[in-house]
Amino acid sequence: MNKNVNFDTFKGARVLITGGMGFVGSNLAIALVEAGATVMIVDAMLPGYGANLFNIDPIRDRVLVNYSDVRDIHVMNYLVRDQDFVFHLAGQVDHILSLTDPFPDIDINIKGTAVMMEACKHHNPSARVVYTGTRGQYGPATSLPVSETAPTHPKGIYEISRLAAEKIVQVYNDIHGIRSTMLRLTNIYGPRAQMHHSRYGVVNWFVRLAIDGESIKVFGDGQILRDPLYIDDCVKAILMCAGTEAAYGEVFNVGVDMPTNFVQLAETLIEVAGTGSWEFAPFSAERRAQEPGDFYSDTSKIRRLIGWEATTSLRNGLRCTVDYYRKYKAHYW
Repeated sequence: MNKNVNFDTFKGARVLITGGMGFVGSNLAIALVEAGATVMIVDAMLPGYGANLFNIDPIRDRVLVNYSDVRDIHVMNYLVRDQDFVFHLAGQVDHILSLTDPFPDIDINIKGTAVMMEACKHHNPSARVVYTGTRGQYGPATSLPVSETAPTHPKGIYEISRLAAEKIVQVYNDIHGIRSTMLRLTNIYGPRAQMHHSRYGVVNWFVRLAIDGESIKVFGDGQILRDPLYIDDCVKAILMCAGTEAAYGEVFNVGVDMPTNFVQLAETLIEVAGTGSWEFAPFSAERRAQEPGDFYSDTSKIRRLIGWEATTSLRNGLRCTVDYYRKYKAHYW
């Protein structure tokens, strides 16, 4: 994972990661500690969102952990002080939940981001901010692959809240001079994800079913295209953007421009795991309402400006993921 990442950027740097006990945040924290950064993790440990103390087990004695909420103005005003980098990953990420209760999305994703950026503005305007959003901000693709200039017509409150948060970060970059880069992550999978439910993280949920020898339900005709991205490649993109001056003020897709369909995904996973099966299943009403159809990212911009591209094949990524959860199943099931 070290290839193309200038770790000297982070050696001795003070770093704040919101949502750092979660999937992406914990993997990022481990990479930053290994790079020599002083890392503070902020996480509210909200049930169902994937925060897991075991996620930071390899670095538990080398990070500071603050069990706080990004919506707490006074806490965030204090914690951003003297930080060189702020990685804002905390958020409500359950798009199924947003169909029945939109207020956590509005409160956590929009208000939480505004609190964070105001804290930087007033207490640490020199901090560099990396915000991670979602490819769902685009909504249905008007053409493939989807570039950063594509229209944004999200189909749910969750995706709308993520887009609004990104716009808030952009305003603080453009108007208030808080150097920020905004990333739109695709379907991330790999170690340290939440594995308790299927409401988000479809590839990781498939992994759980395969490990347990259960049947993976492939919705529709299984031909919908996605671009699953292995977590190590995602973390590398985040670090490279944080360490590249040309990234600030820009929006980047972080994905794979070689898509796979769900039948291919299920078959590859079952072959790698040696267990499990798959079957076709109809969409539930909730999933059909938010299904955007085929999606895969145009990653030419991040390749051109940052020099990043995904290097982990689907087969290798799935193998590493299966191996991890088989070894540490007790901490995730």
